[in-house]
Amino acid sequence: GTGSGVMVTGSHNPANYNGFKMVLGDETLAEEAIQGLRHRIEQDDYYIADEGKYRALDIIADYVARVVGDIKLSGRLKVVVDCGNGVAGVLAPALFRKLGCDVIELFCDVDGNFPNHHPDPGQPENLKDMIAAVKADGADLGFAFDGDGDRLGVVDGRGHVIWPDRQMMLYAADVLSRHPGAEIIYDIKCTNHLGRVIEAHGGKAQMWKTGHSLIKAKMKESGALLAGEMSGHIFFKERWYGFDDGLYTGARLLEILTASDVTPDELFATLPEAFSTPELQVKMVEGAHHAFIKRFLAEVSFDDGELTTIDGMRVDFDDGWGLVRASNTTPCLVIRFEADSEASLKRIQGLFKAAMLSISSDLELPF
Repeated sequence: GTGSGVMVTGSHNPANYNGFKMVLGDETLAEEAIQGLRHRIEQDDYYIADEGKYRALDIIADYVARVVGDIKLSGRLKVVVDCGNGVAGVLAPALFRKLGCDVIELFCDVDGNFPNHHPDPGQPENLKDMIAAVKADGADLGFAFDGDGDRLGVVDGRGHVIWPDRQMMLYAADVLSRHPGAEIIYDIKCTNHLGRVIEAHGGKAQMWKTGHSLIKAKMKESGALLAGEMSGHIFFKERWYGFDDGLYTGARLLEILTASDVTPDELFATLPEAFSTPELQVKMVEGAHHAFIKRFLAEVSFDDGELTTIDGMRVDFDDGWGLVRASNTTPCLVIRFEADSEASLKRIQGLFKAAMLSISSDLELPF
């Protein structure tokens, strides 16, 4: 191996975006490190490296062999695979067929214009076609991938979305069955139920900042065997390499589902669920979202809530919580709410609405 690498990817961002994932040694660059690199480029401050070399490798066969060698299914499932015209279409259908699934393909031809729907499984509107296909074809479940295949969205056979924080309950229970006491990391957007499930299975629950590079750094620091984000990035260190891979995550879920004595729908139904919203977004001009959060942290207080400010502001009340943070990838605010009842959800949303409008009265809030 080379020890370092760069992946060119716009991920789930709009088609006109592009970017890099950068790994130096075993460190994933994030935040200040990336901005420092940008500053050096803008200042024409370059290191002069020795002449290098490159090789072009086709690793698809090796990847499939590695996954198939690790994952053992105990039954055959019918799966709709929606790649959203992203690069997962090159590999996902073939991989799941190799694992023994009946696969129904949806938008698996690669087209960076994304003509059918945006490849972001975190937004419910992008799952409508897959839900319709699952119901029409009598599939056991559906998998949706983002543009570069590092995120997974799941719907069950009834077409209900199984959000990643609830998926994580299954992954955590599975890992902890072999590694009792292991640390499991989840991001600040995840349900309160996830921490409780982790602890009920003998694990150590750790909430952390959103962001693939930040999560990977925290995993390295703590030795955690599993981490997950509400957006669908899942990081397996047990049996895998500790990075976010939507295809491998789907394979692990299939292994768990086929090993169960009940149907996938019945197993998903056992997972605790609260009244909640998906990720809500407020688009802003570049930089304004960070300025907003800075003012929000300085000027807003919630007297009856417990504040967590590792990433924006999350306020936990006795009956639920709300969160507002700045996106790491696009200029927008990310908002999410969860509560024990519909009435509590509306109450918490009202508190956040008043607080956010006190900072910027012209915000167009989606709640």
